[in-house]
Amino acid sequence: MALLRRRPGGFPITSLLRAPFQGEDRALFLERAREASSLGPFGHHTHWTSPTDARPTGGDPARRVLDEGRWLRENGLDARFYCGGNWYVDEALLGVVAELGYADTTATAWQPRFLPAATLDQPAWIRVGARRVLELPTTHSLGALARALAGPLPRVVHMHFHDYELLDTRRSAALAIVLRMLARRRRPVELGALTAERAVEWADVCAA
Repeated sequence: MALLRRRPGGFPITSLLRAPFQGEDRALFLERAREASSLGPFGHHTHWTSPTDARPTGGDPARRVLDEGRWLRENGLDARFYCGGNWYVDEALLGVVAELGYADTTATAWQPRFLPAATLDQPAWIRVGARRVLELPTTHSLGALARALAGPLPRVVHMHFHDYELLDTRRSAALAIVLRMLARRRRPVELGALTAERAVEWADVCAA
């Protein structure tokens, strides 16, 4: 939570929290989620198999996201963003993201190792049947952005990192430095302030 308060470089940090699995402390999750949502933008993250295995290995991924999203709202949490674990997204899941009214951040500017996934370099509206979803793709990891700062940057830079990275003092310090350097070249904005002018079809961005 300290990082959310510090906002290195002036960047608001969006908290994308994984909903608890059976046997995990739901009361503790809700306490921490409410605190995070009071400090900045808040969103929904999903692991399908286990707390340590993000990719689906069975079941209905879209149904799990819908159930989790409804549970978050029933408990007073207004998630506005979504990111699938290990960059997993499929058409049915994206339809649920639209149903829940989320903006999606699962697409990446690089081709993920595992499929299905979505590849997009900058924000766009993705059409999924009769619906559309605002896609705010992730453009860099911490390491990738540190390397990219010496060269040209895309118009919208959206970096991701995990909370466990903050347990490493070197990575935590690197994160603060990279964001302060980025602030010299890009104006910090909240994720919810972003929009898109172009629209694309799901078939044009999916990799299956």
